[in-house]
Amino acid sequence: HSPLGAIGGVLYSALEAFILKGRVPWTFKHKTPDYAATKPADQFPKIEYPKPDGKISFDILTSVSRTGTNHEEDQPVHLQVKDWDAHTEKAYPPFKGLENRFCPAGVYEYVEDESKPLGVRFQINSQNCIHCKTCDIKAPQQDINWQVPQGGEGPKYYMT
Repeated sequence: HSPLGAIGGVLYSALEAFILKGRVPWTFKHKTPDYAATKPADQFPKIEYPKPDGKISFDILTSVSRTGTNHEEDQPVHLQVKDWDAHTEKAYPPFKGLENRFCPAGVYEYVEDESKPLGVRFQINSQNCIHCKTCDIKAPQQDINWQVPQGGEGPKYYMT
């Protein structure tokens, strides 16, 4: 509810849209891009989340299945990294698998691999992707290339 009423709301909307063109001075502005503001993992305590209860909270795969995301078989992968080893060398030591934490669908993971120098290998499970583009925004090295999937596949949310 606005103290100005419906007419005041319409006038304010007109001011913001037509005169200020969306550049209202009281809007918060970010000084840096989101990926540049990411701090190393060792500056924060590890969070232990409770196990999903299946009523209010759900595991990642159940949540992904509820998005109705569909990908046709044999389509090109829409998530690409130019140099997998370089990504791991730059991203894993300071951020300790940040991709695991920012992706709501569990697309990214670091798998134990003793043949690699850091003992882990970066892996993308693109079939789980719900096309939120968080990786394109949040990856500190900006080396994950998100492309629109071929054929218009993606989430098909529905009311339950």
